[in-house]
Amino acid sequence: MNVIEVTQLTKIYGKINAVDQISFNVKKGEIFGMLGPNGAGKTTTIECIIGLKKYEQGIVNVVGLNPLKDRNALYGKIGVQLQETSFQDKIKVKEICSLFESFYKNPYPYEKLIDKFGLKEKLNSYVDNLSGGQKQKLSIILALIPNPEIVFLDELTTGLDPQARQDMWKYVKELKEEGRTVFMTTHYMEEAEYLCDRICIIKKGKIIALDTVENIIISSGLETEIIFEAEQDITNLLSNELEHVSKFTRDDHKYIVYSQNDGVLGKLVYMLETKKISYKNLNIKRPTLDDTFLKLIDEKVEEA
Repeated sequence: MNVIEVTQLTKIYGKINAVDQISFNVKKGEIFGMLGPNGAGKTTTIECIIGLKKYEQGIVNVVGLNPLKDRNALYGKIGVQLQETSFQDKIKVKEICSLFESFYKNPYPYEKLIDKFGLKEKLNSYVDNLSGGQKQKLSIILALIPNPEIVFLDELTTGLDPQARQDMWKYVKELKEEGRTVFMTTHYMEEAEYLCDRICIIKKGKIIALDTVENIIISSGLETEIIFEAEQDITNLLSNELEHVSKFTRDDHKYIVYSQNDGVLGKLVYMLETKKISYKNLNIKRPTLDDTFLKLIDEKVEEA
């Protein structure tokens, strides 16, 4: 079941198509990630989906609602943490949480969220005095107070230290376990690999990849590198007896074998063992989402 459906969405600023006829859907209960370089159109896409920006063209449906026409009804079903979140001056944590709770008919009690995110000792603190990680936690708390079906997280972990980022990943996983849908943007490839069921890569307002992380890496054409050392010259063996190898290189005793076939490693080791060839320092380097992302955004976006 799709809870978000976007068809031919277009948002124009002056002469720039910030979002250029993109179409995708988000399934109920999944963590969906949108990736792209700065200025790709990620935040603008979220702002159109949640009704903060009007768009020139396209159809957006969120849990059966039009974000522009049904904004009040929609805001009871979604929670939003935007990249540029600002808080009122001289307001305390409990005051802003209580204020947000008053906006909704059936809110998630903020006291429970405060406990869950470890901010109980900060209830009477001014928001301005919170650390970066604590402010991010507060942003999620405010996004969850509506008790939403869908949570939008825009660059949630930007600027956080590694421990705070790990904590945020745990909270996002818990949102999925609770049955909520998460739509997130991120610049961190390892974050997308760890969290997302599917990802969408966007460049200059256009979608250039949409699938699971694994499938996008496979379809990129990038190859696994098998690196090892052998005292003997085995170039003939690699050329004539090892299948599914696109190429290999040799530098003195060091060999690198390139292939997209996962079975090559086992076949290589079997060949070396049966031929009684001594080898050492065997390593394998598989293509990552980072490698794939860089390859895709460097390629020219085809004209529609």
